[in-house]
Amino acid sequence: MSQTNETLEQLTSAVRRFAREELLPAEQQVEEEDEIPARIVAQLKELGLFGMSIPEEFGGLGLSMYEEAKVVFEIGYASPVFRSYFGTSNGVGTLGILIEGTEEQRRRYLPRIATGDLITSFCLTEPEAGSDAASLATRATREGDFYVISGTKRFTTNSPHAGIFTVYARTEPKETGPKGISAFLVERDTPGITVGPHNKKMGFRGSHTADVIFENCRVPASALLGGREGIGFKTAMKSLDHARIHMASVAVGLCDRIIDEGVRYATERRQFGKPIAQFQLIQGMLADCAAEAFAARAMVEKASRDKDAGIPIIKESACCKYFATEALGRIADRVLQIHGGYGYLKEYAIERLYRDARLLRIYEGTSQIQQLIIAREMLKEAGA
Repeated sequence: MSQTNETLEQLTSAVRRFAREELLPAEQQVEEEDEIPARIVAQLKELGLFGMSIPEEFGGLGLSMYEEAKVVFEIGYASPVFRSYFGTSNGVGTLGILIEGTEEQRRRYLPRIATGDLITSFCLTEPEAGSDAASLATRATREGDFYVISGTKRFTTNSPHAGIFTVYARTEPKETGPKGISAFLVERDTPGITVGPHNKKMGFRGSHTADVIFENCRVPASALLGGREGIGFKTAMKSLDHARIHMASVAVGLCDRIIDEGVRYATERRQFGKPIAQFQLIQGMLADCAAEAFAARAMVEKASRDKDAGIPIIKESACCKYFATEALGRIADRVLQIHGGYGYLKEYAIERLYRDARLLRIYEGTSQIQQLIIAREMLKEAGA
């Protein structure tokens, strides 16, 4: 359900205060301990952030895409690892259930996902199937009233904490391509599941990813998403349209944070007898940052409204994800440069934010994949 302007403002204001008063002070602790404190997780639940995209009838906030983007702008101001903990529950880990799930599947899982009591994980990528998701090799073989799943999934966010996995597997031979891929809702306590150790990453400390290995994992036929074979790949792609706008919103929020770090440092740091903010080359870098952040925000807001209006946004969501995350990378680089040698020291937030920002150009589809999607849609429009 769409919120009134007043209700949306109350929600975004609450999230804005939470990000600045609670999350920012906790960032260094999370970096050092590689763990989000339990009190922060409890506050994320209290704000209802695990259920932003889940309809109210299932206990969620039922936000529109535009409203979700506005909230994510605010939470994205803090370290992106906080948003990562509940992001899958609003994106690829849950959207499949919303798009194609049976009524029984929705009622079984969505209320617990909305409260944050059931963490989701999206199992699509494999050791040999990343950008080329259609080439995945994980198999799901029908045996009477069950399916037996075998394969390895890689880079699965929140898998160490997940209670349910959306697993994409082949139910038809590889020659059938994307049409032979189905999706399954596999509960954590199902025999045959092994979650590997946390990946040691360049950044995003506190956000945990790992391999998930399925070895003759036997699930009931009722675990088949939507109760139909062959719709898995299409469902995943539909989920990613939403997720890419969400991810672009994260980038916009982080752009604002990094720009603020740059402005603060430039006004405090003195060289040649005056603040470096008074030097035109520094001003030029700050201006470039502001212009790109403004453009990214405008793109996300436009695409979000179009999605809410029922307008196809395949190209637009890819444009948002591509531009916003690439702009974030440029902004992070400029602001680190403004900090000079101090930007390379861990005592300054930009060192950590620079590393965290780098990931956004890779996950939910690399920038190069977004370019291919954009060009493909352009050629379709041209009838080529």
